[in-house]
Amino acid sequence: MTLIKTSLLNAIAVAIKMLTMLGINKILAVYVGPSGYAALGQFQNAVQMITTFGSGAINTGVTKYTAEYFHDEALQHKVWRTAGTIALVGSIFTGVFVVFLNKYLALLFLKDENYGSVFIWFGVTLVFFVLNALLMAILNGKKEVFHYVIINIIGSLFSLAISALMIVSFGLYGALLTLAINQSLTFFVTLSLCYRKKWFNFRYIIGRVDKFTAINLGKYTAMALVSAITVPLSHIMVRNHLAAEFGWTVAGYWDAMWRLSTAYLMFVTTTLGVYYLPRLSELKDSKAIKNEILQGYKIILPLAIIGGASIYILRDFIVSALFSKDFYPMRDLFAWQMLGDTLKIGSWILAYLMLGKALVSIFITTEIIFGFGFFAWTWIFTSYFGMKSAVVAHAMNYFIYWIVIYLIFLKNKII
Repeated sequence: MTLIKTSLLNAIAVAIKMLTMLGINKILAVYVGPSGYAALGQFQNAVQMITTFGSGAINTGVTKYTAEYFHDEALQHKVWRTAGTIALVGSIFTGVFVVFLNKYLALLFLKDENYGSVFIWFGVTLVFFVLNALLMAILNGKKEVFHYVIINIIGSLFSLAISALMIVSFGLYGALLTLAINQSLTFFVTLSLCYRKKWFNFRYIIGRVDKFTAINLGKYTAMALVSAITVPLSHIMVRNHLAAEFGWTVAGYWDAMWRLSTAYLMFVTTTLGVYYLPRLSELKDSKAIKNEILQGYKIILPLAIIGGASIYILRDFIVSALFSKDFYPMRDLFAWQMLGDTLKIGSWILAYLMLGKALVSIFITTEIIFGFGFFAWTWIFTSYFGMKSAVVAHAMNYFIYWIVIYLIFLKNKII
């Protein structure tokens, strides 16, 4: 499937997901306010880290090798069995750990041990959360784009219904609980669709761990674990810094800005994951790889620029329509955030080659440097830009990242 066809099909799911996210966003703005956004951001970062550890961080590897072994089902099954067993064992042990330390985790991330029950729910359902992500990774690698889209649409609509009910009924606690269990419930939808596929069988998903395959997946485990630590941790550090300097309300403005960026950028980032990762994994010829990347710059980057410019122009309407009057000060964050988002996409089109070709050392090194670089720039810019420091840091960080990735690839003759 071509980039354009994949993008158009994926755009359907992304459009629905974005609309549901914006709907949830409006409900959150009314019922939890700016400070509630900050708490949700903290919990979301905790979920990202815990889920990555629980899954063994092998899903990107599963997509890569499922695509690479597209014409060899025996090798695909080795990948799935190895990944499935690792994910099952890892998620059960991690889930028990989360349940046992629920009050400590609630105090660490949410500053209130009364939210411990949210972590209990998360720990109990973690195994389904992880297995859902594994099945989605297999679908992606098999290029089952249509069913991948269907599952995302169903998951988005389900999330909207559950979120609306829980947030209206229980406020912030309901929002946290929805975030904790939503993907776990979606597992049963994913399983029902995969079960009908000729290539699916439970004995292909759970079984003997193949040593060679585990080593290959281990490369992606290393990369994903680094991302799972550096990205959420840097966000937690930035959020805590903003809260310490300006209060949790300002931290909430930044979190709301980040959630908005995540929503509109899904049109681009999901296409990179659904199309680029399997495609770059398949390609062996350097000329073909270069052409694929150039095609991305011709199609994807202009879309990111247009999207960012449109969001900036409509910022007053967006704050009013998607948030509430309490969020009006966040309009000052839009310009730098949109610039940073455009630079982010520009760099990611190139950087996805690191995942497609398992360039472990380059990926880990840059992820650590620029993950914590985001916090460092925020800290440096605080005295100059005030509450805008995090969005200015976002733009600066990705500007430098793009240049560095290009120079590394050029020097090593990767492109």
